[in-house]
Amino acid sequence: MSLPRAEDLWPNLDHTIGRQPCFPLGNVWSVLPTIKGQLDDVLREIGSKIPEGVNANEEKGLVHIEDGVNIEECVYIIGPAFIGSGATIRHGAYIREYSWICSDAMVGHASEIKHSVLLPKSKAPHFNYVGDSILGPGVNLGAGVKLSNLRNDGKEVHTIYEDERIPTGLRKFGAILGENCQLGCNAVTNPGVVLGANSIVMPNSTITGIHPQGSKLR
Repeated sequence: MSLPRAEDLWPNLDHTIGRQPCFPLGNVWSVLPTIKGQLDDVLREIGSKIPEGVNANEEKGLVHIEDGVNIEECVYIIGPAFIGSGATIRHGAYIREYSWICSDAMVGHASEIKHSVLLPKSKAPHFNYVGDSILGPGVNLGAGVKLSNLRNDGKEVHTIYEDERIPTGLRKFGAILGENCQLGCNAVTNPGVVLGANSIVMPNSTITGIHPQGSKLR
């Protein structure tokens, strides 16, 4: 059984576009526990940078917002957090601890991001929740899409691959989405979802488990 790796999910990721996390060998979700350490290291190196008028809270960690970020009114950011050049943060967005918003990504109106990575040109543009997740390049979440990251009973997240139930070792694990995945309005991913590149989730669907590239799910 060969589980997805980072290079399988975003083979065309341009590593020259701004600061991005490193993806360790092994199961692709193994990067999630490393995000905190990687982001802390980056922020220690580059320090705090908050444009005038941006509402940011650094009680728990630094916030660094690069030049060229478009931040609209009524955005609230809790550090540690990093936002790369060319990103857009729309009105009413809530960016929580350990969010890594890469260059040219978008966090939209009333969207909440927590302990997650938005790789370049990914979008969570309308009323989205993204928790303990990674959005690959070119991913778009339709309005109201929620990436659920915690079981109702709070126990370890398991995922499903080829009808086998697989423990992930993580209590919080949302979704990891391959490049150019498109999720329709009001779709929900259960904890532990991995979608291969160029997959489509139809509106109002609830998705569980690991799916290969090019999947069409409903």
